[in-house]
Amino acid sequence: MVKKYNRQRDLFESERSFRLLIDGVADYALYMLDPSGIITSWNIGGERIKGYSPSEIVGQHFSRFYTEADRANGKPARALGIAREKGRYEEEGWRVRKDGTFFWASVVIDPIYEDGELVGFAKITRDITERRDAQLRLEAMQKQLAESQKFDALGQLTGGVAHDFNNLLMIISGSLHMLKRGTEDDEKVQRAISAIDTATKRGAALTNQLLTFARRQSVNPQAIDFAGRIAAIREVLEAGVGSAVRLAFNIDRGVWPIKADVSELETALLNLVINARDAMPDGGTVTIGARNTVLAETPYVGEFVAIGVADTGLGIPSDVLDKIFEPFFTTKPIGKGTGLGLSQVHGFAHQAGGTVKVASELGKGTTFTILLPRGMDTPVRETTEEAPFRGSGTVLLVEDNPDVASVSTGLLEQLGYSVHRVADAEAALRELETNGVDFVFSDIVMPGKMDGLSLAHHLRQIRPGLPILLATGYSDVAADVRGDFPILRKPYEIHELSEAIAKLPR
Repeated sequence: MVKKYNRQRDLFESERSFRLLIDGVADYALYMLDPSGIITSWNIGGERIKGYSPSEIVGQHFSRFYTEADRANGKPARALGIAREKGRYEEEGWRVRKDGTFFWASVVIDPIYEDGELVGFAKITRDITERRDAQLRLEAMQKQLAESQKFDALGQLTGGVAHDFNNLLMIISGSLHMLKRGTEDDEKVQRAISAIDTATKRGAALTNQLLTFARRQSVNPQAIDFAGRIAAIREVLEAGVGSAVRLAFNIDRGVWPIKADVSELETALLNLVINARDAMPDGGTVTIGARNTVLAETPYVGEFVAIGVADTGLGIPSDVLDKIFEPFFTTKPIGKGTGLGLSQVHGFAHQAGGTVKVASELGKGTTFTILLPRGMDTPVRETTEEAPFRGSGTVLLVEDNPDVASVSTGLLEQLGYSVHRVADAEAALRELETNGVDFVFSDIVMPGKMDGLSLAHHLRQIRPGLPILLATGYSDVAADVRGDFPILRKPYEIHELSEAIAKLPR
């Protein structure tokens, strides 16, 4: 009898202590609901947050705390249903106080069972309006800062592009002036032609780096055997590091193929190797490695290949590390670098569906790691260079720029073709009605109602067997081709045009 009395007393004291605890919490609304949502208890936190005294709210339905719109669409009932089915309901949203004002609430509802039977719900509500307002202000400030940084970057980009292209144009214009003078000195003529050729290639490379940084480049992702690719460009990489730097390799056996654009991969590797060389003025070692890795952190989830380029150089100061991928940011002396190498690496990695990371320690060196998705297809085998493909027949050239059309016509004629040139898609369709051609070579971006890609799709329907080759320097729609039609990047050389024509289906 005494034991029973003691147990009852202990239970009473426990319930009393619990009640004092609940009633004393002022920062949380802690209260109970019956199975239908009627409020059966109320604490001081509920009164402070929502404005109701216990006598005003106990016995009322908890839906009165919701907005009219939420009540109309049945949100209170759904909340209880989810709590009952899943064991808990959590959300953030607007709630209404007694005086009609709104506050942003964090809400938790837990079902309460006794002997396996639902007897009600425990509900906790917090007023987090101030926290939400602070978060919104922070997001607004971050957005404003990002916009400001975007304009700063645009200013740097514009200045850098103008500087580099003006230098290239100076080389071209000066060399052309020399050629126009009609000098009979063959050596000077050859030097002028060589200078024009070099400047043109530098201009094309600069444009390519800009487009890659902006993720606007038309790329051709494919499965690549990384070890095989490294073997194919090893001489180029060794030339990039020079004689004072040793090039080493640490590529795991069994490393997966990667999915990327071959030329962009090669450019990124060369940029990293050259940067590593410049970070070691007294010599050192550059190590190119590759290993398989599986990532599980959003947004990079799945099988990737980690490609590392590590040097034993000076390292990157911490105040510089956050800026190295910005366009035209460089610590090199004027004339020693454009500041676009690392931005190209950054743009390439992200456009390929991966990312790039950097780790550096002053005096010990830097490691760049490019993470690229695993290529699931069979890698394309390397082929040996063949003599330029020469053909015969008639080409319909669709190009609105007369100067570009003149150059393209000259290249096609050198390859043995007769060329009919039109300026837009509509003219191309009229030409095809009256004259036969062996294939169509069209620019993608053109004036008129139909661009080059639309023309190609239309021709695929009305002339399904007609080979079509597209060309572009840059185009948003190029990404939509997805292998439907071959694309030749501008500027192209005669051997590239020859190879593209040779691959056309006949």
